[in-house]
Amino acid sequence: MTDAVDPQAGSPAAAAAKPARKPQAKSTRRRARELALQGLYQWLLSGADGAEIETHLGETEGFDKCDRVHFDALLHGSIAEAAALDAVLARHVDRKTTELSPVEHGVLMIGTYELTHCLDIPYRVVINEAVELAKAFGGTDGHKYVNGVLDKAAGDLRKVEVQARQAARRAE
Repeated sequence: MTDAVDPQAGSPAAAAAKPARKPQAKSTRRRARELALQGLYQWLLSGADGAEIETHLGETEGFDKCDRVHFDALLHGSIAEAAALDAVLARHVDRKTTELSPVEHGVLMIGTYELTHCLDIPYRVVINEAVELAKAFGGTDGHKYVNGVLDKAAGDLRKVEVQARQAARRAE
């Protein structure tokens, strides 16, 4: 016996009858990443001082709801280590990092910084968060580029973690 199919299930009336799903609140770390990206974007375009950028961002609505420690690490750490982060990225991008869009460049810097320094965050989470940033702030297919670059970078920076995940997937 098969289940009966309701021909009205896909109708607008049926959709309206379903309770609307409440949008999920952004995590404090997601907010920190978004604000750090805005700061890195400003830094990449203007070369402004990190403290000046932070002061400006501190006036942004919702700044008080971000993980301040993570924000500081991402913004100031990415600026301080820009050359080292770009050196890692240079092995995986198809052009000079200076030729990337500032949004993609900033997202990749944040992702690379987290892969390098935030070992408490699983590499797949780092990549997913970077992809979400690129979707929200970047160009149409920028998130695909970010995903590919950070996936390769993770293979270098988190080799053991990546290999363990691959082995677990093969065992499934």
